[in-house]
Amino acid sequence: MATEPFDYLPRALRHLHKREPCFRAMRRMVGPFTLRIHRDRFRLLAQSIISQQISTRAAEAISARLQASIKPGRLTPEALLAMSDAQLRGIGLSPQKLRYLRHLSEMVSTGEVNLRRIHAHDDEAVIEQLTRIKGIGRWTAEMFLIFGLGRPDVLPADDFGLKLALKLHDGRPDLPTPAEVRARAEAWRPYATVGTWYCWQWLGKVREQAKAKA
Repeated sequence: MATEPFDYLPRALRHLHKREPCFRAMRRMVGPFTLRIHRDRFRLLAQSIISQQISTRAAEAISARLQASIKPGRLTPEALLAMSDAQLRGIGLSPQKLRYLRHLSEMVSTGEVNLRRIHAHDDEAVIEQLTRIKGIGRWTAEMFLIFGLGRPDVLPADDFGLKLALKLHDGRPDLPTPAEVRARAEAWRPYATVGTWYCWQWLGKVREQAKAKA
């Protein structure tokens, strides 16, 4: 597993400068690579479930209420399983997300999904393990590979932000399909994570500039 500050980063930057014609300008616009690993793997997955299909602000509010309800302890599988359905509904969780969080907690607490050792597996094996958990699909597992494990070659081909960045940057009339994203980003490999992160950050800069001009 890569550790901060990402031992593969110098090689990745050299590779992308060589293989991706637009990367140098994109890097100048975005600045240094500042992705950091989330060390609390269980919390990362729990927050991923909480955040599904709601605004960032709403997700942050629910996460804050959840943490407040278990203080002074940490957010752990055991802490979540000890809470009643009424408590979890009271902090704003839907019945579906409540079930997802309980299943996540059960899978982790029983060791069926061992988050302490999951870094020993390759990317597809990690995805296979995590998608056994209700509420976790391939996209969420890919985000875990990027933000939880710092894997170098993750390409979330169905990610909306990545597709929108490529659409705008390449001047496409529509969003690329996942197959088109994979073909477009083939030159980034084996450092697709870094290429993806720069696309996300570039999109953020473009939106900031558009907002400033409005």
